[in-house]
Amino acid sequence: MNEPSMRYGAVASGIEQTRGRIFDIQRFSIHDGPGIRTLVFFKGCRLRCRWCSNPESQAYEVETLTLHGKPKTVGRDVTVGEVMETVLRDLPYYRRSGGGVTLSGGEPLLQPEFAASLLQSCHKHNLHTAVETAAYVPAENIAQVLPHLDLVLLDIKHMDPDKHKTHVGQSNATTLANAALFAKGAKELIIRVPVVPGFNDTEREIADIAAFARSLPGVRRLHLLPYHRLGQDKYEGLGRPYPLDGVLPPTASQMNKLLAAAEASGLLCQIGG
Repeated sequence: MNEPSMRYGAVASGIEQTRGRIFDIQRFSIHDGPGIRTLVFFKGCRLRCRWCSNPESQAYEVETLTLHGKPKTVGRDVTVGEVMETVLRDLPYYRRSGGGVTLSGGEPLLQPEFAASLLQSCHKHNLHTAVETAAYVPAENIAQVLPHLDLVLLDIKHMDPDKHKTHVGQSNATTLANAALFAKGAKELIIRVPVVPGFNDTEREIADIAAFARSLPGVRRLHLLPYHRLGQDKYEGLGRPYPLDGVLPPTASQMNKLLAAAEASGLLCQIGG
């Protein structure tokens, strides 16, 4: 990964000219924030979660993904203005549903100038803004985007640093420290836990994450996101083995037990979100 490029996005002439690298824009989403939303998927992430459903998001470099025998270029450089041309097509739907724009990835906060400028542009149009993040980024990146965010959806994957590193590629220390920064400054912070069999699917592991989330000032909600295999074909399309081959999604019964363990913390908890 080209680390200097991960801070890509110097402003040429106003925020509309700020440039960044994305790999997709998804309209009419009803997840990842309130109302009808447009999701902007950023390219590049420093984590390597074994269950990642968007493996094409991990490398910052432009790649070729082959699906159903057809090659597709993944990754393109765009300006904030170009993204907003797509976003603003659905302005009436945001207004009626209380929706807006969610930055996803990859890790959006690894392109802080681009992310901040895009969020600012959304606020200029009175759009609700959100980000999905694992917060494995420098603290100054958070400070740059936080004033322009209405909602932070923060992944906490595990409380044990060694198990976290084994399955994610990095310790959880940076994420947990940045969670405290978000808790102090975010308008709204929701903790999300991807529930992955063999990694964090015991009641004790979920209870530990929920207890940490409960300790963060202002946090009231926790979402449990069941593992799925929807991105498995993408690994083959990138010429990579699927790390969790043979692992099955958790059952409804298992998820309900984990939900009860999370709810014991006193947080408002749900499956999905």
